[in-house]
Amino acid sequence: MRTRVKICGITRRQDAEFAVEMGADALGLVFYPRSPRAVTIAQAKQIVSGLPPFISIVALFVDEQADEVRACIAAIPTLILQFHGDESAEYCEQFGRPYLKAVRMQVDTDLSKTVLQYDSAAAILLDSYQPGIPGGTGQVFDWSLIKMINKPLILAGGLDMANVASAIKQVQPYAVDVSGGVEQAKGIKDKQKITAFMQEVANG
Repeated sequence: MRTRVKICGITRRQDAEFAVEMGADALGLVFYPRSPRAVTIAQAKQIVSGLPPFISIVALFVDEQADEVRACIAAIPTLILQFHGDESAEYCEQFGRPYLKAVRMQVDTDLSKTVLQYDSAAAILLDSYQPGIPGGTGQVFDWSLIKMINKPLILAGGLDMANVASAIKQVQPYAVDVSGGVEQAKGIKDKQKITAFMQEVANG
């Protein structure tokens, strides 16, 4: 099965359009105010309005107030939710939307326990751990820490055109998630890097 691709940290309409044109399956919008890739609801609506069908729009939150999440859902009803903080399974489930739960991988991470805890998640996203930074670190973690799980696995953390093919071969994830690896500056995507990344995914 072809590895799916999510391009996260989209802040500009032209980047969204180009990512879709190059074959991205999902676009990630960051609703975490402390992120350099953060967007407002108004910006998000402008970015995704009129995009082709069958493109998933994923909204990333980090320990956000539930009312803020609901406001995003009201503005963009088709959202898939991604929770990148310390949210409980009960918190994630309350919105009645498909959700991804991010896990920041460490040597002692019990992935099997996490999967059981978030059994209602549509997929588990594995990212690099860096103290105080919930995501977007640009750092690769040790892929040998990954154990097989009975849930779609999305691989993130420092992926770029130089390593994504080998990552796919080793981990065999359902999808890969890239942000900084296809940027010229934080939140500003690079067309050549997106093109090269998508080609390497096809080679994986």
